[in-house]
Amino acid sequence: MAKEALLIVDMSNDFVADNGTLTVGKPGQEIVPYIIDVANRFLEEDKIVVVAMDAHQPNDPHFELWPPHNVVGTPGQELYGELHEWFKKNEQHDNLLYTPKSNYNAFFKTNLADKLRGLGVEKVHSVGVCTDICDFLTIAGADAEGFKTAIHKRGVATFTDLGDTMVTHMQTCFHTEIIK
Repeated sequence: MAKEALLIVDMSNDFVADNGTLTVGKPGQEIVPYIIDVANRFLEEDKIVVVAMDAHQPNDPHFELWPPHNVVGTPGQELYGELHEWFKKNEQHDNLLYTPKSNYNAFFKTNLADKLRGLGVEKVHSVGVCTDICDFLTIAGADAEGFKTAIHKRGVATFTDLGDTMVTHMQTCFHTEIIK
């Protein structure tokens, strides 16, 4: 039977906490309960949950564009708040995966597509931050890898005013299902 996977994108302290170096802040914090509810439901239904997390080295050229963030091994790269506790509680679950990424797109130069195909996944759902950057490009990557896609509108946030526009753009460009 075809499976679905939920990708929790970049819900780190640096992206979500009030003092994060590249934070979405309150909008990111407000989606945490929704993400935990959806992730629990996916695990209960024997679906896959993937934490896709930025993982940068201290001298990453990425920091020419953005302030340093999600440096490997720092508190800023850890999952934010209740998500951190949720992950610790569930990390032994066979259907919970962690994928570090060095790019906006969780499929770029990772083995995520192969892992998901090996698990029978045909549809990828996205939640997390930022709607107009990493979520958008991860949906684009999933589409390019041949997966059907879905975006959970209540489970994404960004620090710009482009969130709704990019959700509509995902639907238009990639036939992404919008889950409200």
